[in-house]
Amino acid sequence: MRVLLVEDDQMIAQGLQTALRQEGYTIDWMRDGNSGTAALRAEHFDLVLLDLGLPGRDGLEVLRDLRRRNDATPVLILTARDELPDRVAGLDAGADDYIVKPFDLDEVTARMRSVLRRAAGRGDPAIQHRGIRLDPVTHSVERDGAPVLLSAHEFAVLEALLQRPGAVLSRAQLEDRLYGWGEQQVESNAVEVYIHALRRKLGSDAIRTLRGVGYFVPA
Repeated sequence: MRVLLVEDDQMIAQGLQTALRQEGYTIDWMRDGNSGTAALRAEHFDLVLLDLGLPGRDGLEVLRDLRRRNDATPVLILTARDELPDRVAGLDAGADDYIVKPFDLDEVTARMRSVLRRAAGRGDPAIQHRGIRLDPVTHSVERDGAPVLLSAHEFAVLEALLQRPGAVLSRAQLEDRLYGWGEQQVESNAVEVYIHALRRKLGSDAIRTLRGVGYFVPA
């Protein structure tokens, strides 16, 4: 799950990065509104964590630009602006949720999961498909009721595929879910290694290959 964090406070940003990476998220951090807008125009993200009081370009304008382009990427505002008119303006501009600083990290991650569920049209946090059950809250996976132990990267690949059964994801799209900007060099066969491990643990029929295009779970 790839998240864009647009936040100019280094202490808050580093704390969020550390906590969310431990939760299995891939985090890209932009420190100002112009960089945040450029990132959103250039890349796909599953969720945006957006401050409002940003250098260069206010967070509300970053959000309005996103929505003017009919980009429905979920946005969770994290801001010190706690007045009712500010909350109304943020939600009316297209935010999916609004949290006032200081915040609790557990609440942030819970609201992130809630926003992502709504975006996917699901009420239950767990994804269930063809005997596989993936729970993003507990980071657990079951196959036909039996627990399956996955690494963090294996979990991320499986979650990406299960979110859209039948849709083919290329190796590059899956790499985007695994690694943010500036992170370790991606091994050329990393995705293939994770897919092989998932098939070994979940069954050879769990994930299929469309040769020359990518991977998918059968719908």
